[in-house]
Formats: sequence, structure tokens, C-alpha cells
Amino acid sequence: MRVIPAIDIRGGRCVRLTRGDFARETEFSDDPAAVARQWVKWGAELIHVVDLDGARTGHMGNLRVISRVAEAGALLQVGGGIRSRRAAERMFDAGAHRIILGTAAVKRPEILQELLSEFGCRVSVGVDCRARRVAVEGWQTDTHLRARDFCQDLVDMGVKRVIVTDIDRDGMLSGPNLQLLSEVLSTGVRVIASGGVGAPEHLEALGVLARRADGLEGVIVGRALYDGSLSPEAVLGGD
Repeated sequence: MRVIPAIDIRGGRCVRLTRGDFARETEFSDDPAAVARQWVKWGAELIHVVDLDGARTGHMGNLRVISRVAEAGALLQVGGGIRSRRAAERMFDAGAHRIILGTAAVKRPEILQELLSEFGCRVSVGVDCRARRVAVEGWQTDTHLRARDFCQDLVDMGVKRVIVTDIDRDGMLSGPNLQLLSEVLSTGVRVIASGGVGAPEHLEALGVLARRADGLEGVIVGRALYDGSLSPEAVLGGD
């Protein structure tokens, strides 16, 4: 199971939020591209990038920074503010290998369907959950949608991969939500987990789940790599 380092960008800087709270921001670098080069040096072949400004406002504000991150050499999966065909095209032009739709997948499913028809598996959906219900607009707005039901709808539309984030665990280093992941995996969609990983035993628990439930292909790790709770040299670049 692949460990995927995260680079969250706000105002051109590499930051991490706690539980998606924009008032609880920690800045790790003013040069996200340099961070990406370090991840690549340690073996990362795929990097998860989020334009936090785009996720919050719907207007992508860090395309130039993302272009420089892409020059580090790893493949990028990028989300944040992709709510139209034009926005998707701009993100691909900036160097994204695949894009992640979140708010648009909930509020404008016709855009998701159009992009799936054209770009196929290069389009994924971010399923950001608070108490097992989907949140949108940079995690600022809760919906009535239950995560598993939403994922079943996505499978029916032709979505092959989702990124599942437990917002309440994001940045907390308290461990992943294995029950939530199991519920989503039961729909048959491929899953990248996110939120809560902060120790080697958390990766081990995900590995057990991956062996038991087909479809868990990776885990996104942010704060634990930045603060040294997990060793980048030890966990990046492996399958």
C-alpha cells in the first residue's frame, strides 16, 4: 500500500490545517516546490496536492505554484476549486496527472459526468466526511449525504477512485477511521485513505484492512511526515 505525501497550498505556502479549520493553520514552508523535491528525493512517485484557496472559494489561486511542484518529477493528484470543465483543463495544463473533484461532484454532478466521459480514470472524487456525512466547499459546509451512499452513487456514475478523508481526524495523528473506510470499500470503488495517520501502527492497521478488503490502494499522509512522527525515508516510495 502506497504512502502518498500531501502538500496543501494556501497563499502560495505549504501549510497544514487541523480538522480543516482555516484558523488553525501551521506553515511548514514558503516554497511548496522545494518540499516536493524533498519528497521525490525520499522516493515519492505520487504527491497529493490541494489548493486550499480554491477549495474554500471555488477560484483556483495557486496554479503557478502547482506548476512548479509538478516540475519536481512526481505524478500529482490535485484538488481544490475544480468546479468546471475549464478549471479541470487548467489544472491538467498546470501538470496534474489526475484531478480530484469534491464540491462539484455533489453540487454539479453533470460536470463530473462530463469529465469522466472525457478523462476517465484521471478524474477522482474527494469524499470528505464529518460524522460519516459528506462536507463540501473546503470542508466548511456539511451536507445530508451519507458517505457510503454517496460513494455507491459515484460507482454507478463510473467513478473508479475516491479519496476518503475523515475531517475530524485530519491533522490529529490519532489513527485512521477504519470503519468508515470499510463501509466505502464495500461499494467496490478504489480508495485512497486520508486523515489521522500519525504512527507506524496506523500504517500497519491500514495494511491489514487492505489485505482483507480489496480496493485500498494508498494513504495520504501530511502532518506526520512534516513533524517527524513518521520517517519520510522509511515510508515513502514503497508499495
